[in-house]
Amino acid sequence: MSPKPAGHQARKRFGQNFLQDPGVIEQIVRAINPGPDDAIVEIGPGLGALTEEILALNGRLQVVELDRDLIPVLRTQFFNYPDFRIHEADALKFDFRELMTDRPLRIVGNLPYNISTPLIFHLLGQAGVVQDMHFMLQKEVVQRLAAVPGDNNYGRLGIMAQYFCRVQPLFEVGPGAFRPSPKVDSAIVRLVPHETLPHPAQDLTTLQAVVRTAFNARRKTLRKALGGLVTVAQLNDLGIDDSLRPENLGLAHYVSIADALTEANTGKRGGTDD
Repeated sequence: MSPKPAGHQARKRFGQNFLQDPGVIEQIVRAINPGPDDAIVEIGPGLGALTEEILALNGRLQVVELDRDLIPVLRTQFFNYPDFRIHEADALKFDFRELMTDRPLRIVGNLPYNISTPLIFHLLGQAGVVQDMHFMLQKEVVQRLAAVPGDNNYGRLGIMAQYFCRVQPLFEVGPGAFRPSPKVDSAIVRLVPHETLPHPAQDLTTLQAVVRTAFNARRKTLRKALGGLVTVAQLNDLGIDDSLRPENLGLAHYVSIADALTEANTGKRGGTDD
């Protein structure tokens, strides 16, 4: 690996912690397994440690970088790759669907931990153009993504991620792999969008509202947490015990609640006089 520029200081406002451990970088690249014709997009390339290793295997890599001071560093460092493309943009607002051509996207990145959750929700909304995603995240976020009912980390992020994707935690990474070192442990996760949704909701917006409402009051019983949306009778009709807490229900249960609400609302709209 070529030496990295030493002049750029990591910026807190961008949540920058630059990956520098060659062994960890090799593990990540092995997990991604980039093919020469893959449509790979890296979010937040930073000083290019991971970028360099992917470019050696796929010269058509595209990156999305917000820090404008890093753009000339990346252009200079990788000038000998004519098909390398840099998008100076905020990944939270970027439409990744614009990068889709004849192949689904493979998205990778050491995501800024301060925006990782909203960024994952943003990407899940574009899962239809994605083959897979490999991210370095705070270890706790990976635990939340992979959590199952009853886990302390189970909540809105895990439910919605698992609605769209198969979640596979891969390996953990200690703080010493970065400069500067973060105060938390990290982990690599693979997200693979389902070819067919295992529990498709009739209305995604309604499902999102049900899950959000439930986990805004996660310590309360379902009858209280969802009291403004569904009745005890509706829950019982679905075979759901209203004395359970939100963390006790699986994805299929939340979809069934959302579908019941969708059907009830459709019935109300359809019940107007001729």
